[in-house]
Amino acid sequence: MGFQMVLVVVFSMGNFSFAQDADENFNILLIHVDDLGWTDIGVLGSDFYETPNIDKLAAEGILFTNSYAAAAICSPTRAALLTGKYPARTGITDWIRAKFQGGSGMALPSDYEENEGKEWKTPKNQGFLVHEEITLAERLLPYGYTNLHVGKWHLGEEGYYPEDQGFHFNIGGNDLGQPPSYFDPYLPENLVEYYEFKNLPPRKTGEFLMDREGDEVVAFIQKQGDKKFFIHWAPYAVHTPIMGKGGLIEKYKQKEKGNQGNPVYAALVESLDQNIGKVIGELERLGLTRKTMVIFTSDNGGLIGNPTQPITNNYPLRSQKGYPYEGGIRVPTIVRWPGKIAPGQVSNTPIISIDWIPTIMEYVGEKTTKRTLDGKSLVAVFQNPEHTIPRDLFWHFPHYRGSDVVPYAIVRSGDFKLIHYFDGSEAELFDLKKDPKESQNLINSDPIIAEELIGKLNTWLAQTNARLPVRLD
Repeated sequence: MGFQMVLVVVFSMGNFSFAQDADENFNILLIHVDDLGWTDIGVLGSDFYETPNIDKLAAEGILFTNSYAAAAICSPTRAALLTGKYPARTGITDWIRAKFQGGSGMALPSDYEENEGKEWKTPKNQGFLVHEEITLAERLLPYGYTNLHVGKWHLGEEGYYPEDQGFHFNIGGNDLGQPPSYFDPYLPENLVEYYEFKNLPPRKTGEFLMDREGDEVVAFIQKQGDKKFFIHWAPYAVHTPIMGKGGLIEKYKQKEKGNQGNPVYAALVESLDQNIGKVIGELERLGLTRKTMVIFTSDNGGLIGNPTQPITNNYPLRSQKGYPYEGGIRVPTIVRWPGKIAPGQVSNTPIISIDWIPTIMEYVGEKTTKRTLDGKSLVAVFQNPEHTIPRDLFWHFPHYRGSDVVPYAIVRSGDFKLIHYFDGSEAELFDLKKDPKESQNLINSDPIIAEELIGKLNTWLAQTNARLPVRLD
């Protein structure tokens, strides 16, 4: 299951204020997992995968049950988390193709592409995170942080890597959206001409990538001494190719299946969990537990894949990665910070990936910013999990995907969620409180609510200058 740990941002079209009781002497460990679904961890209901270390984080901090990724796919969410802006603003609204997949990385906002057999042409995806955007890493530089990125980047080609976006060190980040293999040497010969895993050369044939990432994070922490650090650990797990260590696979083959039952995926999830435990254990050994905010999150919902041989199961949520339903966008989120956040809290307050920067910067002590951010601070929610944030949440995906996803935009307002389809397909309206499985479309039975939400969505699309599909002449 995907854990998402969120620190929320304060929305502003101009300036916004932060709390006064800043503590500048703390570290940040932000674990941004790839494709981890909402029910892929024990504390959110998995009866097959074993995630004791992640579950322990939840017991020691706050668990968010209505946490959302900014998109149903990876690159848009990653850009949103690092900039505090909705994908509609950054222009990164789809996944970015790597060089070997024909990605150019230089699509202009005015570019459109025709889609064979479709009546609509759709905006080309922005293929990189522009340097003009201010990332979380860049915001932390004036406060004396040493910044490390480990794992998946997927936000542009060389020249737009982590080291070009405020990180002092980049271990493993390039424009690949997945590892060709989870076993050392990771890259087959036909890709070596395109890539290296930056600063992650082969070390030991057959070594598992999650074990290597965990070691790199631990080694960095050990070198920092009393210096403040920000670690953006973006594990390549649990993205395809689904691979696991043999002993763990055999363990899960012997285990009774429930809603979930893929032993290889289970092994991959457990390797992720083991290495989270290794890193958290090192923080504890060095006496850094109370000085470190730990955030655990996922970039989108879980991938089911072939339903006859599913990778995972997002039940009771509907659908999967890439789709506008809850199984595609809802992710688990946990934040642990002993002394700042009371243990064992659960919050049902809706939060989203763009909430990270304002929350973190509030604790850092930054009082105002003149740059547009779209999130809201979660500090009040950390202090009182019953606290609600008065706002609506939005998603924008102006593209076709596969055979059954057409361009869409979403608004969640209170308990209601409306999905608008740009191709003219009937919109969908759900009451998530009464119908969390999104089984009953209320678009015709609740026209007043539908009209209100469509109005909110249209206003937001205009405010963000969202690029929209255009009907062919």
